[in-house]
Amino acid sequence: MRWPQVVALAIALPQSLVSAFYLPGAAPKDYKDGEAVELDVNVLKPGLGYEAENLALFSKALPRQTLDAAVHLQTITMIQDLNFVDQWVASMYSMRSSLGAILFGDRIFNGPIQLKMRVNQTCQSLCGVTVNAENAEFINARIREDYSINWLVDGLPAAEVKEDVKTREVFYDLGFDLGNEDGSLNNHYDIKIQYHPRGNGYSRVVGVTVWPSSIDRSSDDVSSPRCPSTSKPLHLKTDKNAKNKFYYTYSVTWEESSTVWATRWDNYLRIYDPKIHFLSLINSLVMVVFLCALVSSLLLRSVKGDLSRYNAIDLEEDVQEDYGWKLIHGEVFRTPKSPVLLSVLVGNGAHLCAMIGVTLVFATFGFLSPSNRGALATVMLMCWTFFSIIGGYVATRTYLTLGGTDKRKLVFLTAFLLPTFVFAVVFILNTILVFKESSGAVPFGTMLVIVLLWFAISVPLTSVGAWFGGKHGPLPSLLRVNQIPRQIPPPPRYLRPIPSVLATGILPFGAAFIEGYFLFSSIFAARAYYAFGFLALTSGVVALTTATVTILFVYFLLCAEDYRWHWRSFVAGGGSAIWLLIYGTYYWLSRLSLDSMASVILYFGYLIILATLNFIVTGTIGFLAATWAVRRLYAAVRID
Repeated sequence: MRWPQVVALAIALPQSLVSAFYLPGAAPKDYKDGEAVELDVNVLKPGLGYEAENLALFSKALPRQTLDAAVHLQTITMIQDLNFVDQWVASMYSMRSSLGAILFGDRIFNGPIQLKMRVNQTCQSLCGVTVNAENAEFINARIREDYSINWLVDGLPAAEVKEDVKTREVFYDLGFDLGNEDGSLNNHYDIKIQYHPRGNGYSRVVGVTVWPSSIDRSSDDVSSPRCPSTSKPLHLKTDKNAKNKFYYTYSVTWEESSTVWATRWDNYLRIYDPKIHFLSLINSLVMVVFLCALVSSLLLRSVKGDLSRYNAIDLEEDVQEDYGWKLIHGEVFRTPKSPVLLSVLVGNGAHLCAMIGVTLVFATFGFLSPSNRGALATVMLMCWTFFSIIGGYVATRTYLTLGGTDKRKLVFLTAFLLPTFVFAVVFILNTILVFKESSGAVPFGTMLVIVLLWFAISVPLTSVGAWFGGKHGPLPSLLRVNQIPRQIPPPPRYLRPIPSVLATGILPFGAAFIEGYFLFSSIFAARAYYAFGFLALTSGVVALTTATVTILFVYFLLCAEDYRWHWRSFVAGGGSAIWLLIYGTYYWLSRLSLDSMASVILYFGYLIILATLNFIVTGTIGFLAATWAVRRLYAAVRID
């Protein structure tokens, strides 16, 4: 038995409480022959872009009385607030999404297509539709933007089978096209569902593929559908007073497969260009090894020589003249400006590091099943809530070490400053989504749940962590601080704030550049990402690179007799956030197609949140690494 299974069994509830244990979202379901298999519909997404209207109510493009067709076009999946639709719509199509899925725009509703296990269906009529010219132009615009439809069958996403033009590898592309390159609308779907027999007339769903096609049959009767193999494609007319009449059909084919339920996601979780991931990881590892070797050799040689000279006793001289970084030994532990803010940022950074680390561990070892949609976001939210105790502890100890005394102000800002900023930005973006009638808007009830988690759990845990931090107290004092601050000489150009931040930030960003591209494609371009092993290793490399570069920078800073290393180390460590903003702007200009101002605001709003969190996390790593190095450095020198 593998160790993850042992852990899973160890944390399972007693047999008296539950009959079996499964990881969240991973419980298989057996269907008897002829039993109904539920088909769900999810959001409609653009192939490349992040539109505020990508989840908009298509009911504005289709009449209310044709909501059955709207469901087929993903229109009902765009409905997230009952204020937008009648109560009978809610009774027909129920939304079933986790907290994390709702936060990230997933909307899952029961679909109108009736599936039965191992029962083939040929050319079944779904509904008829009439669309006017204005709404036809709206739909045509979504076709031109390469929108794709997303269905779920037994938790598996429907996909199109495609071939990689470079490797000739056949893979599953999540979702299927709303329309075609010639502008025609797909209104017929050939659905092939693969099943794995379990015996005794039971089977499990192990694969879902869809081949959409466009058939112009506006003159036909919806009650007697026809599905010819070749036909004129359906183009919606946008002429004034034009009325487009058409109907939807589908066919279902069941196919036996040797794929077992446990491996049914293998076709979906394809890592695009794995060689690129490996080369990027190897390049990052070479970079961090080179940096660590450079820094260690430089510091060991320089510091060892410095310590030998500083600690040498000159028998002929009663007074030894200090120079270099020893010259500022009476200033290096001086309290920096705004110690409260610095401590709050460091505490929040440690809080976020713990959240990211635990989430990556769970994701890397496969505990976050992809069938449980939104599980990753949900786990991150729960980790952020319960790890608030770490933020309070680190912030308090940092603050006391810096000589702070106002602990109440510190605890308040630690619990509220960063969450308030993120919540305010998200609230503004959510308001835009509400005005755009988008289902991507977070419901009021979900927002209330998040606020309750924040106030009822996160804030008290921050106070508990601050209490423990105060109990442990500050780090031991090493040197006495001079009463009068020493004058700082003009620094070299490379140690000035802007050049130093750009120089120290580019190396960590370069170590994560490739994985950053795939993450951007996953967040903003509807690409699936599941290379969490690469992501975890890359995160470790970025952390080591940030720590190493910051230590080297602080050493040069101290040698230049500049003792303001506290803030400088934090800002230098977070320098990769600037390059993230630059790359995000380039990605927007070169890769995305955002046609509305609302979409641009949404994109840059989320980009600012990502850059801010990146700045706090990497800045905290740089500050803690610099603190460790400075204390080790000055603990080794003898001060007479």
